[in-house]
Amino acid sequence: MPVLCVPFLELKYGETLMRFDYVWLRDHCRSASCYNTKTNQRSLDTASVDLCIRPKTVRVDETTLFLTWPDGHVTRYGLEWLVKNSYEGQKQQVMHPRMLWNARIYQEAQVPSVECQSFLETNEGLREFLQNFLLYGIAFVENVPPTKEDTEILAERISLIRETIYGRMWHFTSDFSRGDTAYTKLALDRHTDTTYFQEPCGIQVLHCLRHEGTGGRTLLVDGFYAAEQVLQEAPDDFELLTKVPLKHEYIENVGGCHNHMIGVGPVLNTYPWNNELYLIRYNNYDRAVINTVPYDTVRRWYAAHRTLTTELRRPENELWVKLKPGKALFVDNWRILHGRESFTGYRQLCGCYLTRDDVLNTARFLGLQA
Repeated sequence: MPVLCVPFLELKYGETLMRFDYVWLRDHCRSASCYNTKTNQRSLDTASVDLCIRPKTVRVDETTLFLTWPDGHVTRYGLEWLVKNSYEGQKQQVMHPRMLWNARIYQEAQVPSVECQSFLETNEGLREFLQNFLLYGIAFVENVPPTKEDTEILAERISLIRETIYGRMWHFTSDFSRGDTAYTKLALDRHTDTTYFQEPCGIQVLHCLRHEGTGGRTLLVDGFYAAEQVLQEAPDDFELLTKVPLKHEYIENVGGCHNHMIGVGPVLNTYPWNNELYLIRYNNYDRAVINTVPYDTVRRWYAAHRTLTTELRRPENELWVKLKPGKALFVDNWRILHGRESFTGYRQLCGCYLTRDDVLNTARFLGLQA
């Protein structure tokens, strides 16, 4: 039974014991005068709710909670809805179901690629692709015509393309036309991109259009898998990596390109109510001077960073793939670290960044949890 002698309502449904502030219960009323079901938007002016409000009466049956407020207004909540939307219920749920992986786990899963035609022309093909992408953080499309224009059509199937200082679609070789190591033939260690943006780009698309030479395999590492190992083995290190804000910086003065970008945030970013990791910001190339924490925290941060780096660099966590013309790769830049081995000869890639919100929006439209 609900308890009224305290400034909140306590209610048990199934195995979940829930507590609701009375202001919350008034604010979330779904009656016709408080909530517009056509637009799915709140109509009630939250600032008009008395912060000391309490219901006159409370009644609960097997499926529904009824509250009558001092002005006579009646609020009804389904108990299933309350469990789903209570803090206690949210603590038991994940926002984004995932399959964490190392190289063996991913290879044994035999995650299929999706054919370009199916991806572009059918919702079934698109849904299969997005399901793989959401679960594993990477997904491949096969038999894509090896042109920048066709890669752009592919990307626009699931999202708006995010235009950045690199333009809308990249089309690059090892000519050092930009002030970035990616525009060379050198090996690149594992990293996430655009850590120097306040909101790092959500998804990266890569398509190798041509390679006449050797080497150049792409390295992929599940940053969330590595972080989970840190959480299990060194929880204090994990917590510190979620608390310490760092600056990342990109300074460029090459040709006509003049940029100075700075992004700030911790290496690991979690939802506070369930400790679910949603973003890893890891790039040793672009990490700026550490001047955001006092001296007595710096050494502990370096130790925690070393713990995570050790996990990220374990050979068993490295998935190596050879990108070839016709095979496009989509990478969750908030989760998956990528790199490459050095290469010889002429190598031409194209790609772009996608807006994360639009990719997740497409997935939800197709009935996926995202």
